[in-house]
Amino acid sequence: MHQADLDLTTRTGLPDTLRTLFATHPREGWAQHPEFGPLTQFWLERHLGFRQILGTLTADLAEFQAGRLDPEAYAPRLSRLGGIFMQELHMHHSIEDDVYFPKLAVLAPKLERGFALLDADHHRLHDALDGFAAAANAALCDEGVGSLGESLEQMTAFLDRHLTDEEELVVPVILSVGEGRL
Repeated sequence: MHQADLDLTTRTGLPDTLRTLFATHPREGWAQHPEFGPLTQFWLERHLGFRQILGTLTADLAEFQAGRLDPEAYAPRLSRLGGIFMQELHMHHSIEDDVYFPKLAVLAPKLERGFALLDADHHRLHDALDGFAAAANAALCDEGVGSLGESLEQMTAFLDRHLTDEEELVVPVILSVGEGRL
């Protein structure tokens, strides 16, 4: 796989060389695995929460554009949910980059390249977050919601690709080495 194929904006999944443990530990067996513990469950729930907030932001925008959500109700919702999303995602990525990815890379050195890829994704996602913040602020300042829909669509696609790849790399490593080693 070429470097361009690894870019978050264009890749369609992890290369096979980074999916070796996923083949041994497929998603459908994670919850029943003896090493699937509270840390892994919490981490996956955080990912679900990010997906849900983006879904809510997208649905709210559609309701607002259709005239079914009053601007007086839409603006504080966008501000609150958008702020939570940005703050929580930034904190989540900081913990992964500073704590978990370095530990996991030591525990699974053959997959170190995958953790570097996920770290690079975080930087790309934070650029997209800047675009989302600008679009949300424009909407909140009555400058229109034109670019907000595009920003949400882009963020949803990027984040889903990243979270799916991250889960398929990280969870199998945790299942292989055990949560206690983190």
